[in-house]
Order: sequence, then C-alpha cells, then structure tokens
Amino acid sequence: MYAQQNYNHPQNMRPHHSQSRPHSSAPPPVYGNSGSRHGHHQSYQAPPPPAGDAQLYQYFSAVDQDKSGSISVPELQSALVNGNWTRFDLDTVKMLMGIFDTDRSGTIDFKEFVGLWKYISDWQNVFRHFDRDGSGSIEGRELAEAMKSFGYNLSPAILTLVERKYASAITTGYGPPPGITFDRFVRACVVVKTLTESFQRADTDRDGWVQLSYEQFMSMTLAAP
Repeated sequence: MYAQQNYNHPQNMRPHHSQSRPHSSAPPPVYGNSGSRHGHHQSYQAPPPPAGDAQLYQYFSAVDQDKSGSISVPELQSALVNGNWTRFDLDTVKMLMGIFDTDRSGTIDFKEFVGLWKYISDWQNVFRHFDRDGSGSIEGRELAEAMKSFGYNLSPAILTLVERKYASAITTGYGPPPGITFDRFVRACVVVKTLTESFQRADTDRDGWVQLSYEQFMSMTLAAP
C-alpha cells in the first residue's frame, strides 16, 4: 500500500544539513568585454542579479556559454557532474529543465536557475544522508531506507526494479560505480512520486487497487519523467 503523505520534495526528506553546492565542470567566468575592440560585436548584457546572488549569477554567466542570457539543455548538462565526475544523465537534465522552465521557453533564465540551484543543493544533502558508505551511489539497503523514509512502502521486488532501471552501468577498472548515482537517484525519486500520485488519483476509495483502461495506463506511465 502506498503512503498517503507527500514526502517527495527534498525539503520534506529529512536531509543531512550540510552546506554544499552542486558540482560543476563549468569554466570560470570570463571578466571584461568579450566583444571586439572596435565595438562591432556586443554580447548580451543581462540585468544585474538581486542583492546576495552575485556569486550565483557569476556561475550562471559561466554556464551560459553563448551569452544569450539563458541556459539550454546542452549547456546545463555540461555544467552538472556527479560526485564521481560523470556528466549528468541527459534524461535527468531534461527533467530538471521541464520542472524549472516555467515560461516554457526551452531554456532557463537566471530567476529560474536560482530555483534549480536550490533544488539540486537540497537533493545533494538528501543523497549524502542516505549514501551511508560514502560510495557516491545509492544501493540496495540505502535505496530501501530512502524510499521508506519518503513514505513509499515499496516491495523488495519493486525496489530491485528501481535499482536496476536507474543504476549506472557496472564497469571494471574505470567508469561509474555500481548503484544509483546522484543524478539518477533524483530522477528515480521523482518518477516514484509521479506514479504514486497518479495512482492515488485513480484509487478513489484508497484500497490500493484500481481499474484502468489502456488509455489511462499509458497516460499514467508516459507522464512520468
């Protein structure tokens, strides 16, 4: 039986309260005028950031490689890496873009980026809290503990399916470790949340059983990120 509570926002997941920032492979910001010395080319000049956001705005400007004033999916993916320095999974990047691109422009501006940055930082604290062995990935028992604390009473069979679906490829010598890396962990939790909420809407009598048409089933599963 699923839980009734909505625990799947990072702030409701009892994270370990360490201060951290998302890892980044972005280059340091470029200072000075990037246009030609004769003034024939002028790059986009974004408005100054609100007070207190100067450092974050500096990072945003570094990620905005084409100086368009907004960040695209490729730019965002190039800036986000896991603790083992592997680049974020593209599907996770697209999911994050879909959540924070509130004006549906296909990119995120600085205001949207502020929300994205906090979201990732909160999730990093959650991830570190449940990565008990400090391996940089969430495995078996850690995944079960995380899901249970979020309010999702998943069976061992379902937990195994989640771990297999979102685990990094197992390699020898080089590459990501076995288990679920940070980026895939975030996506797995969001998918479990989305599917659970869809099921809850269909389970009007709250008995843990629903009758769905094929159309309803496909809509429910394909709506998950």
